Amino acid sequence: MNDVTAATTHWILTLSCPDQPGIVHAVAGMLAEHGGNITESQQFGDPTSGLFFMRVQVESAASRDELTAAMTQVAGRFRMTWTLDVVGRRIRTLVMVSKAAHCLVDLLYRERSQRMPIDVVGVVGNHRDLEDIATFYGKPFHHVPVTKDTKAEAEATLRGLVKETDAELVVLARYMQILSDELCRDLSGQVINIHHSFLPSFKGAGPYRQAHDRGVKIIGATSHYVTGDLDEGPIIEQDVERVDHSRTVEDLVGIGEDVERRTLARAVRWHAERRVLMDGRRTVVFR
Repeated sequence: MNDVTAATTHWILTLSCPDQPGIVHAVAGMLAEHGGNITESQQFGDPTSGLFFMRVQVESAASRDELTAAMTQVAGRFRMTWTLDVVGRRIRTLVMVSKAAHCLVDLLYRERSQRMPIDVVGVVGNHRDLEDIATFYGKPFHHVPVTKDTKAEAEATLRGLVKETDAELVVLARYMQILSDELCRDLSGQVINIHHSFLPSFKGAGPYRQAHDRGVKIIGATSHYVTGDLDEGPIIEQDVERVDHSRTVEDLVGIGEDVERRTLARAVRWHAERRVLMDGRRTVVFR
């Protein structure tokens, strides 16, 4: 008689709760009871917030309903916030752009050739400059112009696109418009932005020229979740490159774009892989 082995699914379980003894034992025990084989496990207890964070990858033949029911019982004991997802599932993503192409091209390239776990379901631009790039990659392009008088209408259109495409993530890939406080609240934890780390030192137009005039020695970029406080959302990733006095403004722009695209790509990948957990105004990133 042949043995029949039930098909297994590779799951990602993430959780946070008030820190206390027994959390890891309870979670690991529940997974073991459901035939789980843990393939990756990371945890962190934050002494400042008093919260405990955990990310587990586990292979199990148990169904989602079975694991959900079991995890719900564990979560009730420890007051957990938790998610359960499938390893490698591509996150439905809207990318918003203005005129700069480097971040959009990089994300679309990584999605196609490097298994970035996102499914770009549309590109939204307040200008048409990057429409040909979206078309080249086979992505729908939505032109949503924004002026002071049409901002509310534009955001209503964006809300409609998020709902229509069932988007789980919105990426501001050098999108040069500020989202309203209301929209930031409604999409909390679902919008990732990238900006140069000169902020707030060099605000406004021409930040790289301002930086060159001041003789900066480091070029940087920051990727963060978007909140109503401009460029103050929880940071996911940062990166830098050292520069010296010989660099021109054009050099700084090129170096800055390179730092921006790789910083944004890491943030998007970690978010899509459920490696980023919110800790108040901070994040815990299980790399």
